[in-house]
Amino acid sequence: MKPLKDLAGQTVVYGLPSIIGRFLSYLLVPLYTYTFIPGEYGKVTYLYAYISFLNILLTYGMETSLFNFSRLEENKNRVYSTTLLSVVSTSLFFVVIVAVFRQLVAGLMDIPEHPEYVVWLAIILSADAICAIAFAKLRQLNKARRFATIKSLNIAIYIFSNLFFILLCPKIYRHPDSFLYPFINIIYSPTIGVGYVIISNLLASIITLLMVLPDMLRAGIDFDSVLWKKMMPYAMPLLFAGLAGMINETLDRVLLVYLLPPETRWQQGGIYSACYKISIIVTMFVQAFKYASEPYFFANAKEKDFGKTFADIVKYFIIACLLVSLSTLLNLSWLKYFVGPKYWSGLDVVPILLLANVCLGVFYTLSIWYKLSHKTMYGAYLTTVGAIITIVLDVYWIPRIGYVGCAWATLICYATVMVLSYFMSRKQLPVKYDFFRIGIYFALSLILYFVSTRINVDSKVLELVINNGLILIFVVVIYFMEKSQFKRVKLETEKLMGEK
Repeated sequence: MKPLKDLAGQTVVYGLPSIIGRFLSYLLVPLYTYTFIPGEYGKVTYLYAYISFLNILLTYGMETSLFNFSRLEENKNRVYSTTLLSVVSTSLFFVVIVAVFRQLVAGLMDIPEHPEYVVWLAIILSADAICAIAFAKLRQLNKARRFATIKSLNIAIYIFSNLFFILLCPKIYRHPDSFLYPFINIIYSPTIGVGYVIISNLLASIITLLMVLPDMLRAGIDFDSVLWKKMMPYAMPLLFAGLAGMINETLDRVLLVYLLPPETRWQQGGIYSACYKISIIVTMFVQAFKYASEPYFFANAKEKDFGKTFADIVKYFIIACLLVSLSTLLNLSWLKYFVGPKYWSGLDVVPILLLANVCLGVFYTLSIWYKLSHKTMYGAYLTTVGAIITIVLDVYWIPRIGYVGCAWATLICYATVMVLSYFMSRKQLPVKYDFFRIGIYFALSLILYFVSTRINVDSKVLELVINNGLILIFVVVIYFMEKSQFKRVKLETEKLMGEK
């Protein structure tokens, strides 16, 4: 029980800023979707799809390499310094190249009228890549309070900037008699419009970099070229796995632009991205768990009962994902108001995307087997298979059924790589998972969802009461099915503590 409690606690500590941040950013979706038409919002989400790819490229697996080589090398500070200097160098080089060729890059990204966007994005990406290594070190040192504080400030700055530029500035700008107008007139231009979403991100990323700068300076300049040459073969497969994985996550928003007619592509992209935000509730939990679990798994992999503990972790992780997904679906009648009515036509993809994100979370958890065994190339193989599935299905379905095809392609992709990862892991990490109970919980959540779709009542309040009653049924069933195991583990732990 103690390892599970430790991991749960770490998930809360490291994940809480991420969950709160994602949730608060999620609350910005109404601001975007009620302020900008689908076509304008579609352009922003299209650009952020590129950010996702390039973020993987600029960190190139060095976060996980830091965790891995810190447990293998005696001089942990040298590992950190080498990792950090490597990422700083490549990030600065990236900014210079993009700035020099900004007009060409803007044209290739189909936004030739906004070359300044690509420069802003390059700075954001570089700052975030450098910060990622600094945050990884904080996680490794269990400096949860500092990690959470900086992450929280990053989120606060981003949200405040959005509210300031998108909500407050336009109101003041429309009233020249306001005493704040001279100041707003200097820093605000209505022609930038949706570009202020990027500017808000830029401010948050730069300030965050300044906050972690003292930690980075304390590491000193200690670049070990021999160590770096050891780290790169480990990191490169993770880079390719990350890129392929990002194809699975975000390529659909890029392909929507290129595979749909000009008159509908930005609109469909905006609708799909807005509805995708609703399903991101599961992703927030997955990200929080990932923050805590990766360093935890590396630190405890040699424990005698690691396999059994890992099996329990996977089961309870799936239970949590199913509960979050079911709660989202059964409250969709009011959650849909987080996006503007112009976007509601895409709500049918939310159940598909929620299930897809559950599969993605399980895949992320299972992926520890190839990281622990130094077989990171298998991660690249798996995500490449997923990328091929994504590309083939998107290219086939998008011209025919639009963004609905993107959702189904995402689900099929994640389900496939999840199953393949399980079968490939059995030799390197032989674990006896409780498939019987996991299957029951999956089936129960699906049954409860379909029951809710068959309930037709005139009162919205009564509908919510019934739907949340169904969620309660799920929780009660879980409690009684897991109750005996909780008691058994508790007795074994007390016995062990008594022997000590």
